[in-house]
Amino acid sequence: MDLGTLRDKPRERRIIRGRLLTAGVIGTLLFLLLAGRIAWLQTVQYDHFAAQSQNNRVRIAAVAPTRGLIRDHRGHILAENQPAFRLTIVPERTDDLAALIDEIDALIGVSDAERDAFNDARRRGRGFQAVPLKLQLSDRAVARIAVNRHRFPGVEVQPHLVRHYPYGPIGAHAVGYVGRINESELRERDRRRYRGSSVLGKTGVEKAYEDRLRGEMGSERIETNALGRPINVIERDPPVPGEDLTLTLDIDLQRVAEQALGERRGAVVALDPRTGAIRALASQPSFDPNQISQGLDRATFQALQSDVDQPLFNRAIAGRYPPGSLVKPFLGIAGVASGAVDVDEEIYSDGTYRLPNVSRVWRDWKRGGHGEVDLEKAIVESVDSYYYELARRMGIDAMHDWMTRFGFGLESGVDLPGERQGIMPSREWKTETLGEPWYQGETLNTGIGQGFMLATPIQLATSTAMLANRGAPIRPHLIDTGDESAPSPVKTRPLMLEDETLWQTTINGMVDVVHGDSGTARGINEGLDYRIAGKTGTSQVINIPQGEEYDEDEIEQRFRDHAMFTAFTPVTSPGLVVTVLVENGGSGGGTAAPVAREVMDAWRQQQETGGELARRWR
Repeated sequence: MDLGTLRDKPRERRIIRGRLLTAGVIGTLLFLLLAGRIAWLQTVQYDHFAAQSQNNRVRIAAVAPTRGLIRDHRGHILAENQPAFRLTIVPERTDDLAALIDEIDALIGVSDAERDAFNDARRRGRGFQAVPLKLQLSDRAVARIAVNRHRFPGVEVQPHLVRHYPYGPIGAHAVGYVGRINESELRERDRRRYRGSSVLGKTGVEKAYEDRLRGEMGSERIETNALGRPINVIERDPPVPGEDLTLTLDIDLQRVAEQALGERRGAVVALDPRTGAIRALASQPSFDPNQISQGLDRATFQALQSDVDQPLFNRAIAGRYPPGSLVKPFLGIAGVASGAVDVDEEIYSDGTYRLPNVSRVWRDWKRGGHGEVDLEKAIVESVDSYYYELARRMGIDAMHDWMTRFGFGLESGVDLPGERQGIMPSREWKTETLGEPWYQGETLNTGIGQGFMLATPIQLATSTAMLANRGAPIRPHLIDTGDESAPSPVKTRPLMLEDETLWQTTINGMVDVVHGDSGTARGINEGLDYRIAGKTGTSQVINIPQGEEYDEDEIEQRFRDHAMFTAFTPVTSPGLVVTVLVENGGSGGGTAAPVAREVMDAWRQQQETGGELARRWR
C-alpha cells in the first residue's frame, strides 16, 4: 500500500501552523518582557543604577586631620605624628571577606585584636569606605602586599600618620596616649568627626583635650578602576589640622622625679604655687604609650591591666591614701583659728593619750613623749599627742568645716580625666556612707590623718600651695595659657586669717622640719644651700592591734606604711611645691623627703642656669 495515501496533509499543516503560532506568541511575549525590563531599568530604576555605577567609579573618602602636637613649657615635643603605612579594605570590593583576611593573615599576620577592631569599624562605617585592618605595617609587610596585590581586590596600602611619644614612659600618665576608638566611645561623640579615623585620646592630656587636638575631618572624591583601586582624586575638601598644645609640664623635671622614685611605687607632684602650673606629675611604675598607641594584642593589654603594680593607674590624681602627719600644719592652723588652742599654748606629751572612760590608749610615735609642746614644736617633731588633744577640742564637725577650706575631701580641679575626690569625714558622711554613728576615738584618728580620711597626691600638693600662699588657693593645671602670671580658676575660697603670726609660726615649724636639729626630715639638709619648708608623713596601711608594736621587718612589704612628704621653696617667696608619696616606703623623712630634695635641687639648678638642666638631659 502506498504510505503517501495514508498521510493527512491538512492535519499536518494545521499542527505546523499551530506550533509556529505558539512559538511566535512566546517569542513576542519574551521580546515584550525584555523590552519592558529594559524600559523599567532605564526609566524607573535609572537613578538607582546610575548612583551605583557612580559608586563603583567614584567614591567619597573621609580624610583624617593631622593631630595637634603636644609640647612641654620649654618647647620639647612630647607627642608628635610620624609617617607610616596602614592596610585598608573596602569590604564591598571582595567576594569573601573572611577568606581575604585569612590570606592576609597568612602573609603578614593579623591579630585577633586587629580583626575585632576591623569588624567594629566596618559596622559603624558606610558602604564603599576603606576600613583599616592594620594601622602600622613594616617595610617587609608593605613589600609582601605589593607583590601579591593582584590577589587582594579592595585592599590598599595607604600612607598616614601615627602618634609617637619621643620620651616613651617619661610623663606617660600626664600626656596620655591614643588608641583605637570603640563603639561605646563613638556613641558619646559626633560620628561625622570620626569618619576616616580609627583613634582618639584615651588618657591624660590626649583625652582631656581631644576636641582641640583632633581637628576637623576633610573629604575626597576618588575615581577608581574596576577593581576599586584609586586612579585619580577628582575633588578634595582639605581637613583642618588639630591645635598644637603647650603644657606647663617640664619634661626634664619630670624625668628627675621619675628617676628619683626609681623602681618604687609612688607619685610625685611638683607645681608652681603662684599659678597652679604643674611642672611634674609622676606616677610609678609607668608604661610605654608607644606600644599601646601602635596596637597591643588583647592578651598583652590585659596583662598590663591586671599587673599587681598597676602601671596604667595614675597614682598622682587617682590614688587615695591616708595623709598621715601631712595634715598637721593645716589642722594646727584650723585649731588656732577656731579658738580650740592658742598659738603659744603648750600641751604635755608623755607618749600616750587617753579619753575619759575609754580603756583604749592612743600612742605617740615617740616612746616617752615630747614633753611640753606648742604648735611650732608639734609640727617640727610631728607630735601625735598634741593633735589628739587638738582634735578632741575641735570635734569632727569643726575639723571637717575647716579642713575642707584647705581643699581636703574635694577634687583639686586638675585638667585631667580620672581625678578622684578625697574624703574628709564628718558625722553626716559616716551616717550616709556606712549608716553608723560617729565615735570620739575616730576624731582622734582623723587628727593625725588616719581613720577614714583619704587624700590624693595632687590634692595634698594643692593644699600645700594654699599654705605657701598664706591662704590664697590655686587650681592645678597642665595647659599653658600663655600667661605664666595668671592663676587658673580655683575650686576653693581664699582663707583669710587676721593673725599673720599663725601663718608664720606654722611655716617656721615646717622650716625646722628640714633644718632644725629635731626635725623629722633633717636627714635631707646636708649640703642644702637654700631653705625648704616641709612636713613628713607616715600613713598606716594595716591596723596594729592595741598593745602591739609596729615591726617593719615582720610585715610583708605591701602592708608596710606609706612614706609621704610635702614641701615648698623658697620659703619667703615660694616658687615650687613638691609632694611625694612612696607606697609602703616606711619613713617619710627617710624615703619620701630625699625624692623631693632631688626634684627641688633640679628646679633650683634650672632657676640659676636658665634651663641648663634641659640641655643636660637631652
